[in-house]
Amino acid sequence: MRRLASVLLRSFLQGLILVSPIVITAYLLYKIFTSVDSLIPSVPTGLGFLLIIGVITVIGYWGTRFFVGRWLFDAFSYLMTHTPGVKYIYSSIRDVLTSFVGDKKRFNEAVWVRVGKEPEVWRIGFLTQDDMGPLGMEGKVAVYLPHSYAISGWVIVTEKSNIKPVDKMNAGEAMKFAVSGGITTVEEPENNGKETQL
Repeated sequence: MRRLASVLLRSFLQGLILVSPIVITAYLLYKIFTSVDSLIPSVPTGLGFLLIIGVITVIGYWGTRFFVGRWLFDAFSYLMTHTPGVKYIYSSIRDVLTSFVGDKKRFNEAVWVRVGKEPEVWRIGFLTQDDMGPLGMEGKVAVYLPHSYAISGWVIVTEKSNIKPVDKMNAGEAMKFAVSGGITTVEEPENNGKETQL
């Protein structure tokens, strides 16, 4: 009887592990869809979502492909960044978004950072400033260290000698590795049998 109960419990937990990511992902996508769709009331379900996505896409295309569009958006950005009070909110949101997407992505250079020598401890992060000289910190760099299982993190300033590039993961894989607490699967790159020396 105990063996049967153990098998059933183990099977339930395995099923939970398999089903939970699918259910949670589907739920989050549904919440995003309904939240965006509800921004335009009194339209059939799904049409509001399509309209908003379409308008944003057209704005993005128009604002990057045509001189007039780019000029208008640059003028609006200038106005927002020079309006007291508003400029801090606007510039912070803009900088965070452009750090992940666009032509000025910042979280695209993954590095190992030594945060302790005795014992030697390394953390994975993203190089955000490769020269802190303008701020009076010569020979130092700024690195963003994401927290595991959270959307937060912190920025540290350290010597250049304390960092080394992450050679066996791209930026996306490095972020996944950091956010998952290091438990995500790390695959050995093809045609590269050398070990990363930490």
